Order: sequence, then C-alpha cells, then structure tokens
Amino acid sequence: MTFRRTRAARLAAALLTTPIIAAPVLTTLVATPAHAIVVFDPSNYAQNVIQAARALQQITNQITSLQNEAQMLINQAKNLASLPISSLQQIQQSVQKTQQLLQQAQNIAYDVKQIDQVFSQKYANVSMSASDKQLVADARSRWQNTVGGLQDAMKVQATVVGNIDTNRTEMSRLVGASQGATGALQAAQAGNQLLALQAQQLADLTAVVAANGRAQALTDAERAAAAEQGREQRRRFLTPGAGYQPGNARMFPNSGN
Repeated sequence: MTFRRTRAARLAAALLTTPIIAAPVLTTLVATPAHAIVVFDPSNYAQNVIQAARALQQITNQITSLQNEAQMLINQAKNLASLPISSLQQIQQSVQKTQQLLQQAQNIAYDVKQIDQVFSQKYANVSMSASDKQLVADARSRWQNTVGGLQDAMKVQATVVGNIDTNRTEMSRLVGASQGATGALQAAQAGNQLLALQAQQLADLTAVVAANGRAQALTDAERAAAAEQGREQRRRFLTPGAGYQPGNARMFPNSGN
C-alpha cells in the first residue's frame, strides 16, 4: 500500500508539473509566427550592394555630364562676348585729320582736271607773244605753287608725326585687350582693330609719300618752266631790234634860246 501511494503521488506530481513547463513553450510558438523570422542571405545582399553602386555611378556620370554642358554653355557665352573697348573713333579721327590736310592743298589740289588746267596755263610752253610782265607774273605764280607744295608736305608730315603717339596708345590698349580676351570673338575683334590701326598708319604713310611727291613734282615742273622761260627771254634779248635812231635833242628846254 505504501508503494502504491508513493507511485500515485509521483504520477500526480508529474501531471501537475507538465502543464507549467509546456505553457511557456506554447506561448512562444504562438507569439512568433514562422514567416516573421529574419533570414540573412549573403548572395542577395552582395547583389543589392552592386546595384546600388551602379546606380550611384550613373548618377555621378549624369552630374558630370551636366557640369560639362554648363561649362560648354559658359565657354560659348564667352566666345560670343564683344570686346569692351574700341579704337575705331581714334583711328577715324586720325584719318580725317590727314585727309583734311590733303584737301587743303594750296593752289594745285589733288585733282586731275585742275592739275591739267593749271599746267596747261602756267607750266606749258612759254608763249612767245606774252609780255615780259606776264612772264614775270607766271614765274612768280609757279614759285608760289612750289612753296605751297613744300608747306603742305611739311603739314602732312607734322600731322603724321602727331598721330604716332595716339597710335602707340591705341596699340597698347588693343594688345592688352587681345591678351586678356575671354573668347574667340573678343580676340578676333581685337585683331581686327589692330589691322584697322595698321591700315590707318599705312594711310598716313601714303599721305606723306603723296605730299612729298607733289612737292617734288611742283619743284621739277617749276625748274622745267623756268628753263623754258629763260630760253625765251634769251631769244628776245638776242633778237636784233630797230637799233639807235637819231633825233633832235634840246638841252635846257625851259631857257629862252
């Protein structure tokens, strides 16, 4: 009887303790579903990292492309920017001063018709019927033309020399602008203005050559006309005249004799 009681007590104790132990296990199984368990996949993680890196690289490439396009637009804007300075007015003023002097040429201007007219009147063959007074007047007119031509040439030379300082200043400005040009248009405009300045200097040189040539031509023409007039005056001097004709002469015409 004692053995049976002891065995029954053990069985009862086992039955009493079993629900207490199993209850937390059942509670845990019910609280955490199977689909909620996180499983780490290294291969999938590596693929995701590679895709993210590629996407980041594409974004970086797009940003670089946009930066390049923006820089290209900036460079195009610089190439289209105009030169901030201009020497055209100074160049035109220098040319106008030289041109005005040429237009103020004394007596014989730079005109073909006028040159033909004056040369036919004063530098052509000396008229054998002209009086001595007319010959002297023509010689003086030719001398005045020569002196006027020399004076005009010196005026042109002085004007051209005065333009040298202005040209030097403008050349310094244009060279500085060309070296500091931010685009192709500015560099081209600076180069064009330098060419215009060079053309103005060539125009000054042409004016000096023309003025000197005019003065020299007038001098040579005067010498040629003077030689021709000298021959005519010598001919008149050597031509026999009527000679001495005797006549009555009275001395002391107011006397009574």
